[in-house]
Amino acid sequence: MRLARLLFLTISAVFVLMAVAFMPQDLCFESGGTYTFYCGTSSADCKIVTVKNFAKAQKLCLKNVCGESTDYEDFDLESFLKSVDGKVVFEEKFSDGVNYYCTADLPYSVKLNNQKINLHIAVKGNAARVASPIIFGGY
Repeated sequence: MRLARLLFLTISAVFVLMAVAFMPQDLCFESGGTYTFYCGTSSADCKIVTVKNFAKAQKLCLKNVCGESTDYEDFDLESFLKSVDGKVVFEEKFSDGVNYYCTADLPYSVKLNNQKINLHIAVKGNAARVASPIIFGGY
């Protein structure tokens, strides 16, 4: 009886892990090392959850995910925009970089300057943080 229960639990755990591993990709971006989820209903109540591994599985455990982001080294703006079917709507220069506010084939969005924005890219030197819809908490 004990052996049967242990076998059942082991098979169940393997099944759940395989289901998570083979689920369709449901992250906005390929992870750049760490992956951040924004959870809540607005920027005012936004909870920031950053993970280093298993971002796809972690997302399944979160409630009210309203955005995602990741960081990249050696960032190429043009090729990244092409990969998400993105177009720059407007940009802002800041002391050591540029913010690009874009439209793209991504699920989250906000209104900024009366425009629908669903991709925010902050570029500093060769590195960047990308987020959908925007970067919460600064970069």
